[in-house]
Amino acid sequence: MLPLPVFDHHRPRTLAAALDLLARLGDKAVVLAGGTDVLPNMKHGLVEPDHVVSIAGIDELRGISLDREGDDDKLVLGAGARLAEIESSILVRRVAPALAEAAGQVGGPHHRAMGTLGGNICLDTRCRYYNQTYFWRKSLGFCLKKDGTVCHVVRGGSRCVAAASNDTAPALIALDADLHLLGPRGARIVKAHDFYVADGIKNTVLEPGELVVRVSITRHPGRRSSFEKLRRRNAIDFPLLSIAVRLDVSGVETTRVEAADVVVSALGARPRRVRAASKVRPGTPFDVAARELAEGAYAECKPLPNVDDDTEWRREMVPALVERAVLRLEG
Repeated sequence: MLPLPVFDHHRPRTLAAALDLLARLGDKAVVLAGGTDVLPNMKHGLVEPDHVVSIAGIDELRGISLDREGDDDKLVLGAGARLAEIESSILVRRVAPALAEAAGQVGGPHHRAMGTLGGNICLDTRCRYYNQTYFWRKSLGFCLKKDGTVCHVVRGGSRCVAAASNDTAPALIALDADLHLLGPRGARIVKAHDFYVADGIKNTVLEPGELVVRVSITRHPGRRSSFEKLRRRNAIDFPLLSIAVRLDVSGVETTRVEAADVVVSALGARPRRVRAASKVRPGTPFDVAARELAEGAYAECKPLPNVDDDTEWRREMVPALVERAVLRLEG
């Protein structure tokens, strides 16, 4: 049993109080929402804060609703919404089924009961050489991401390639979600795709003291989405590969695809949009679209040995999962 280190625990009840605390404490503090990732990382010595700021009790961060903004209906989710709530929400299942499916495949039931949307969005990257005990990492000489100067995945590499492992991220990118951030410099809105960068040490654009406070997704008639995940077991394990697909259909031709988006994750530090999706011609039959998207994803996606299991097997599963995700949306 690995013990937690000693730290000061803070429980602000308002968003303003939380932001004030984070501004004052600076890099000596970490944010805790559900704690399903931060606490294990603290036990492993990967995160060593003097202060833990829990935002779990802030009502402003909760809620799931369908709001009218101008001419659009938008699904709005508080960053503090539990993953289990998102999985079971009728609103989410109707407007953004890929997000409901992704939330429903995070960890096990206990993780989803505690874990939050905001926490999963901001989940730290993972690597087989990083997510280990201090003793294990020390014996290897540490790595670029923590305490060392060497990347064990890409020999001689100068950039960390730890893998994005947050299941909701590819779904939010495929659904063109807006992430609403609030920090010392005020509020801003960032597209989900622009929120992530290709740096395994810090793969988001979050600034110090800034929080994700909510997510909004525009409702589109004729939009369908799905999520697929590869892992050793069907519960608990982090993804070896995750795929989100969004298809737009129109009019009476509901068996034909007008536009598509495919996002693949767990390959590198940033979820990857498959370029082949932008080349799908309007009016393409589902079976043809499935084949084109699967072939395009296979050509573009080459997993690194940054997570457990064989890289070639993971690559071979890319087209299989893409095709399955597309064909599930037919009809």
